[in-house]
Amino acid sequence: MPSERSIITQAFAEVGLCSEFIATFFLRFWRRPFEGRELLRQMDDVGSKSFLLTGVTGFAIGIVLAMQSRGTLMRFGAEAVLPSMLALSVVKEIGPVITSLVLAGRLGAGMGAEIGSMRVTEQIEALEVAALKPYHYLVITRVLACFIMFPILTLWTDAIALTGGYLESILASGMDYRIYFSTAFESLRFSDIIIDTGKTTIFGLIVGLVSCYLGFNVRGGTREVGRAAMKAVVMSSLLILIADVIIVRLSIVLFGSI
Repeated sequence: MPSERSIITQAFAEVGLCSEFIATFFLRFWRRPFEGRELLRQMDDVGSKSFLLTGVTGFAIGIVLAMQSRGTLMRFGAEAVLPSMLALSVVKEIGPVITSLVLAGRLGAGMGAEIGSMRVTEQIEALEVAALKPYHYLVITRVLACFIMFPILTLWTDAIALTGGYLESILASGMDYRIYFSTAFESLRFSDIIIDTGKTTIFGLIVGLVSCYLGFNVRGGTREVGRAAMKAVVMSSLLILIADVIIVRLSIVLFGSI
């Protein structure tokens, strides 16, 4: 059994390696070589291949939130504010966080396993021997793809969620679409969309950096690849929730009640 001191030492070593990995990204991502074609391929993998998953997620969120909220609002005679409540809930918090968590589950495991497999089969070492830069090709492209595509997918999820809420409103009360959408968008401000959707760029960085770090530093065999994929999902999801609390608090301090 490892001693308590060795566990603490290993934890500090892991934090140091992770910090070095993140610092390397910010020092290198704007330098040559620019892997534009690979970046587009990764954006396609992160974005277009996640549209169905995030669309179904948003649709379910919208319908369920509308169904659960309608009964409570009817007891207070406030059913008319349902579109406003739905829009604010989805755009400000539920949409960005749930979308990022869903993507963390899909992308974190995939990136961690893919890069980890390349590490244990010595493909990364082969790229280094060939005088290529595997960090640019494997890490930077994936992290930038997450950074770019997370806000786009969040907007897509928000739109589908509002559509799901509208369909529930039609079936439950026959609400006219003009009343629904005008009420929903009147409650939103431009700052709500920019700040609360923009924070998903941070979530994208978290998922990309954590997943690539764990895959890039795999040591051992195929069992370690599986562990890296699992840890990528767990750590990314946990850090997204922590980052969300910090970002919301900073937003309130800097911009007031947004």
